[in-house]
Amino acid sequence: MTIFAPADYINQDQMKRILFIIASLRKASFNRQVSEFVKDYIGDRAAVSEPDLSDVPFVNQDAEYPVLPAVDRLRQVVAQADAVWIFSPEYNFSYPGYLKNMLDWLSRTSNPKDPQSTTAIAGKKVTVTGIGGKFATKGMIDKLTDLLTFIKADLAGVPPVGLSVNAEAWATNKVTLSEVQKEKLQAQANAFLKVI
Repeated sequence: MTIFAPADYINQDQMKRILFIIASLRKASFNRQVSEFVKDYIGDRAAVSEPDLSDVPFVNQDAEYPVLPAVDRLRQVVAQADAVWIFSPEYNFSYPGYLKNMLDWLSRTSNPKDPQSTTAIAGKKVTVTGIGGKFATKGMIDKLTDLLTFIKADLAGVPPVGLSVNAEAWATNKVTLSEVQKEKLQAQANAFLKVI
């Protein structure tokens, strides 16, 4: 299955492919709104894809082989990307179970005869952004960084960015980024594009 079709980018040989993973299922997700700002800023400098991965089942070793279609699709979209950008909320000072479940599947090999074979996430360049409450998703970022390092993702030397949402967003579901926040996201995007 091709996730990044040729029409999605201008020069098939040179355009880098970035997979956005939005770790919130909420339609009015603050992190989805931040991802839209980043996508607009990146523009035609990279092909950005955000497939629907909401059907990925819970990790269950009894169902690990043969590989389930939704898990295979998850691994394919990650394998086809040059890099992965995770946008995640903070739940109880950590990352959501939805995201943990995806990363657990990505940390497993697709080949039951070779448990040491390369996984879809190992060596993949990854960066992280989060927007949330007054602690600016620090707990999520710290714990997710530890997990990504453990499963051998390449954090690419690009520091994660944590943001605090504007107070009125809790009532309106509308994120308004300050100029300082926009500059942080733009700097993160520029740095990430340089390393992929």
